[in-house]
Amino acid sequence: MIDIGREKRLDKYDLAHATVREILTEMKDISEIMVDLAYASIMFDSEEIAEEVKNLEEDMEELSKNIRIKAMLAARTHKEAAKLSSLLEVASASRRISNAAGDIVKIMEVDVAKRPFLGFILREAEEKIKRLSLAEGSDMVGRLIGELGVESETGMRIIAIKRGKRWIYDPEEDTKLKAGDVLIVRGTEDGYEVLRSYANGEERWPVYPEEEED
Repeated sequence: MIDIGREKRLDKYDLAHATVREILTEMKDISEIMVDLAYASIMFDSEEIAEEVKNLEEDMEELSKNIRIKAMLAARTHKEAAKLSSLLEVASASRRISNAAGDIVKIMEVDVAKRPFLGFILREAEEKIKRLSLAEGSDMVGRLIGELGVESETGMRIIAIKRGKRWIYDPEEDTKLKAGDVLIVRGTEDGYEVLRSYANGEERWPVYPEEEED
């Protein structure tokens, strides 16, 4: 299996030249997607998604080590050290979140029959994690996530895409959607119903006046 989601992770920045703030931003982004993926792995009983959470936890360890080293090298005065200390506190919080996500996927090691309450608990959450397929007749097909503005239009965030045997985790705005894509999304029940109607081709994606002029 080619995990094209992981290919873009630590290569996003050259860690040797990345700034403390750049690494911190990456840590925050990874910790957020880890939580989404951890719950998705339980909802859909997916060992593949759980494995990606574990992989990202390793990435977080590398980022955490690098941000501490860079902070120590960058602090030349007490004032600079105080500023970097605050950033390191945020990094530490992101690290704790990633650890918690790693603990969540450990539940996958428990027999399915012994964890029937998990689906019920997650279904009661205000934000849902859902799965839907992109139909051939959907006008979302062949368009970029950013072009569609999926999150702003529906309130649903695409956290992963399964494309055949491959997974794309935390897809970028320039990711082009294809027919047959299985989208793992997070958001409200109402938002899901709206997105589902677009994904299965029941409704056409909204076109606004400025788009028509283009």
